Amino acid sequence: MAKINLDKSQVETVKTIAKSIADDIQKFVDEHSTESVERTVLRLYGVDGVDEDKTPLPNKIIEKLLAEVGLNEGVSKYFAKAMVLSKRDGQTTAELLDQNHISFKDTLSVLDVDSLKIEKDLSKKAIHALDNTYNKKLKKQIECPVPPTPWKYLIVATGNIYEDRVQAESAVDSGADIIAVIRSTAQSLLDYIPYGATTEGFGGTYATQENFKIMRKALDKSMKKRGRYVRLVNYSSGLCMSEIAACAAMEDLDMLLNDSMYGILFRDINMKRTFVDQYMSRLICSRANIIINTGEDNYLTTSDAIESAHTVTASQLINEAMGINARLKPELLGLGHAYEINPTVENAFLYELAHAQLARELFPRSPLKYMPPTKYKKTDIFFSHAMDTMFNLASITTNQGIHLAGILTEAIHTPLMQDRYQALDSINYVFNIAKNLGDEIEFKAGGFIENRAKTVLNETEQFLIKVEKMGLMTSISNGLFAGIKRPIDGGKGGPGVIKKAPTYSNPIMDELKKGGKHDQ
Repeated sequence: MAKINLDKSQVETVKTIAKSIADDIQKFVDEHSTESVERTVLRLYGVDGVDEDKTPLPNKIIEKLLAEVGLNEGVSKYFAKAMVLSKRDGQTTAELLDQNHISFKDTLSVLDVDSLKIEKDLSKKAIHALDNTYNKKLKKQIECPVPPTPWKYLIVATGNIYEDRVQAESAVDSGADIIAVIRSTAQSLLDYIPYGATTEGFGGTYATQENFKIMRKALDKSMKKRGRYVRLVNYSSGLCMSEIAACAAMEDLDMLLNDSMYGILFRDINMKRTFVDQYMSRLICSRANIIINTGEDNYLTTSDAIESAHTVTASQLINEAMGINARLKPELLGLGHAYEINPTVENAFLYELAHAQLARELFPRSPLKYMPPTKYKKTDIFFSHAMDTMFNLASITTNQGIHLAGILTEAIHTPLMQDRYQALDSINYVFNIAKNLGDEIEFKAGGFIENRAKTVLNETEQFLIKVEKMGLMTSISNGLFAGIKRPIDGGKGGPGVIKKAPTYSNPIMDELKKGGKHDQ
């Protein structure tokens, strides 16, 4: 495949700086937990369902623990002690706690030695469940082979999971390799996960474990029909980031939108909360063999794609370093970028090829997530379709991993099924006629594309040096990314961040941090 003559020592330098930035954040993460992380532990221990007011039990139990004892030691040991008192399983114990038949204050009389075995057993079962989903997906991929990259990624977003299912099955029939169920607008700001199947949503469908199950079952049927593996995507972001990762893992999802800074910048979620929740969510993704998709493409919706290209590359490098800290292999890092240069710029396509090829060479093992043009889409659907076709050509030429379908009515309304069909038709056409183009061309030494890629890498290095010196949290608060300033202690969810006590217990996290056999 065509290559740009990048300076290998410079590539090593920017990755080293990014690691330093990520490691600095990791120091804070290691000392803190969050209400969402503790709810995640309960979910992995088998707690599910809602009370009579439709409030999720994991939320109720954490609120009860916080009020009666506090969260600094985590929920794990106290829940195990409650099980000693109840002499029942985890779900029944949670229900008894919610109904005030058991108090967490009562658990203070239970000796650690009496609850330790239960805690270990709960953790062992949770890890087994994550390993099981990993193995189930591998088995499915043997029965239904994984298609070649770039994988064709199509969204469904009706608000009704049953309508989404119909659209997803139709998309698979038309050639889609990945189905993403877009999440209902503002769900990232909910500090709980809705329960059960949902049929109403604005701009998307609620992310719930039951909705995951419904769509996974439908796609399993479709991929057997078509003889190829079809991936299912949802969102692990916002105030329930790690909980959604747990629910997704239990229902065999393949990909989750999961970015280090997206929620901070674009949803005003407290950055400390985000970094802690993200770490737990990524540990789960690593163990369950779930690819994360990062959101660098969003930077270009607020900033110029040429002037700010280096911030995209810098964020990719930081996301990679944070992912590695959470045991994610390169093959699970769907680092994001986008085709968002103003189409009136001369040689815009050459700029796009330079940016796409730079990402491809910086992260050779990662299934890069390439987003279509949206910022400069027009109500002229024919011009929009032409833009998408050029995007398709850039993707196949530079061998992107995850190719999001550009849709001709993007600027007008939520695309209809026939619009998505046209998008897939164009992708199938371009990917076929230009399949080996990247293997047949060379980038001119000292030419426009090579020089542009080197310029972006130079700017990235200087930018990362600045971020390292300031620290990532301060850099975000000063608006270095996407031109958006977020105060370190501001944003939603900040009160849910907890300082760990020396006696803090989270055996699931302890085990996940070790990695699994598949990491070797």
